[in-house]
Formats: sequence, C-alpha cells, structure tokens
Amino acid sequence: MSSVLERFLKYVVVDTTSNPESETFPSVPETEIPFADMLAGELTSIGVQNVTRDENGYVYGTIPSTIENYQGPVVGFIAHMDTASDAPGKDVHPRVIDCYDGSDIELGNGLVLRPADFESLKGNIGKKLVVTDGTTLLGGDDKAGVAEIMTAAEYLISHPEIPHGPIQVGFTPDEEIGRGVDFFDVKRFGADYAYTMDGGELGELEYENFNAASGLVEINGISIHPGSAKGKMVSAALVGMEFQSLLPVFERPEHTEGREGFTHLISFEGTVDRAKLQYIIRDHDYALFEKKKQFLQDIGAFMNQKYGEGTVKVTVTDSYFNMRKQIEPYPFLLENVQEVYKELDIEPIIVPIRGGTDGARLSFMGLPCPNLGTGDYNCHGRFEYACVDKMETAVQVIVRLCQRFAK
Repeated sequence: MSSVLERFLKYVVVDTTSNPESETFPSVPETEIPFADMLAGELTSIGVQNVTRDENGYVYGTIPSTIENYQGPVVGFIAHMDTASDAPGKDVHPRVIDCYDGSDIELGNGLVLRPADFESLKGNIGKKLVVTDGTTLLGGDDKAGVAEIMTAAEYLISHPEIPHGPIQVGFTPDEEIGRGVDFFDVKRFGADYAYTMDGGELGELEYENFNAASGLVEINGISIHPGSAKGKMVSAALVGMEFQSLLPVFERPEHTEGREGFTHLISFEGTVDRAKLQYIIRDHDYALFEKKKQFLQDIGAFMNQKYGEGTVKVTVTDSYFNMRKQIEPYPFLLENVQEVYKELDIEPIIVPIRGGTDGARLSFMGLPCPNLGTGDYNCHGRFEYACVDKMETAVQVIVRLCQRFAK
C-alpha cells in the first residue's frame, strides 16, 4: 500500500494550474486531462470499480459495499485536481521536514516560513511537514484531499472486514476558477450525500460559505484633444476612480472577517476613452448580499445621471450561494463528522468559509456536501505547507465516516 505522503509527493509535482482566462473545459486540458487519467488508472489498480474519466476531465469511481444487500445511504468524497494560478504551480519541489522543531524554516528564494508570521506552525511542532522551495505553491489545495481520498479508498478495499456501503469517489478540474462542477454529473456520481476534502486545518467542518457574485463595470468616455477639451472631455479612467470611491471603504476584504461580507475591486483597466472595473461581491447573509449587488447598480445609475446615459454599464452575475440552507435539513451530515472527530480526539472547528467550494454548488445541485479539513495551510502561495500527521488522520476520518453511514 502507498502512504498518503508518497501519493502527495507524487501528485504535487504534476502541474495542474487552472487558467481563468481559458474558454475550454477543463481550462488547461493538456495538463489536467493527463493527471485525471493518472488518477483514474490508480483507482483502477487499487480495486475501485466503475472507474471513468469522462470527456470533461471528471474522474468517478465506486468502492464496492462490504455489506450484502446494503440498503442505507450512499456517501461520496470529492476533491479537486487543479491548483490556483495565484502562484506558480509548475516545477514544484516539495521538501519533507521529518520533525518540525518550532524554528523558522528557510524555504529558499529568500523566503522564510516563520511561526511569528504564521500562527498555525506553533500547532504543528513535533510533526512531519511538507514545504515548498520558495519558488512555487505546494499544491496541497487540493492534492492533499486527493491523496487522502485515494489512500482511504485503498485502505477500505484492502480491509473488506470493515462494514460499509458503496462509497463514491470523485475528482474535479477547475475548482480554483469557479468552474469545478459546471459539468459534474450528480446522477452518474451516484451518492446521496458527499463531503469535499478541501479545507485547511484538520478538524474543520464547514457548511456555510459566502453568497458570491461578480460585477463588471464598463465605462465609455469622451476622448478629446486636451487642448480643446473644456466642457467636452469625459475621462473614463477618472469616472472609474470616482465609481470606486463611492463604495464603502470598510466593506473591503482588508477590513472584514468572519461573516462580514465585502465588495472587492480585483482589476481596473482605464484610458480616457474606455475603462473596465471587475469586482467580486461576497456576503454570508443573503439580504446583505443582494444589497451589495444593488448598490453597484445604484452607483451606475447615479453616474449616468451625472455624466450622461450610457456612460456606465454595470453587469452583476451570481456565482454561487451559501450552502447552509441546503445542509441544515440533514443534521446527521454534521453529527456524523463530529462523532468521528470525537473518536479520533480531534477538536471540531466549525467556521464559515470566506470563499466557496465545489460542495457549495453541489449542494444546490441536489448533493448536500459539507467540507472537511485536510491539514494543508497557507494555500495559494509560496508559504504553503502541509502536515503529514494530520493528512494521515484525515484518511482515518474518511474511513470512519464510511463506517458510520452504514450503521
């Protein structure tokens, strides 16, 4: 049997960075499809049944039931294969620290991973860690989840004495760019309920996430030679700056936490003639979420009154919604996890996600799907690291959840 560490080290060196600018699915088929094929082959080799890699790059498989004539619920586990584009994901060189002593960690490339900067390190003293070389992200988001699910699958198949029903396994592309379940076939997957293994600290149990939307503000200016511009020129760039100035300063990400939402300007391109501002809008509270979306429209209307109709066009598009209302009718999904955490002496960390997961959208597609922690930290950047001990425990969490659903 392969260990979760062996798998993790094998997976993270494969470049599967998704591309938000791509119009294909998956966004980078030349790298994501081969990795999907690799995982499908590995699932088949360990005895998972009905393994497929479909035309969109999704990988599905079934761990067969060990209970004859099983009539209970079918549970699934899902992780995403792609990594974020926020930092390089190619030529990853992971390094294993066998026993972390609490000191600063020299990564390379002039970067130092310090417990003074990253509090989570203090909780991992004495544990085995995997770190970067300072030039790339690590890829534990979400290859830690992939490795944990794969290792749990192999363990369950090699231990047929463990009672459990059929277990569904799924790996998805393009989660990091918000498209992870665009073509996910819930019926084909075949589970009644599922968990994404896509969290941070071991013990996380997440069933709340942001309501999310994107906002696009397009501005048409009037470009006139500056020597004769008086009373005629309208600078689209300056109108864009004015638009941004009308949004509440303390509803920006850098001033919010917990369940507080925000409106975040993520890009601004502007000349006198044309300008474009792109926003993301987030809030756990649906009423406040709708209010934030409407406020963008209201600013646009005000600017058109000031500068002339057609100067500003605001387009707001919903991305995903808070899965809490889809999870709460099934309290046993949370109770089962809490019981397993108790058995394994894991402190539950029930926190709202300040973001989204595949599970949020899947929950609205008829597959209630909370999210569990994997033992990966500081994702999306060069300071990312994973705790091997906690990844090993996450494998046990999966195995015990499979047993609990069969009770």
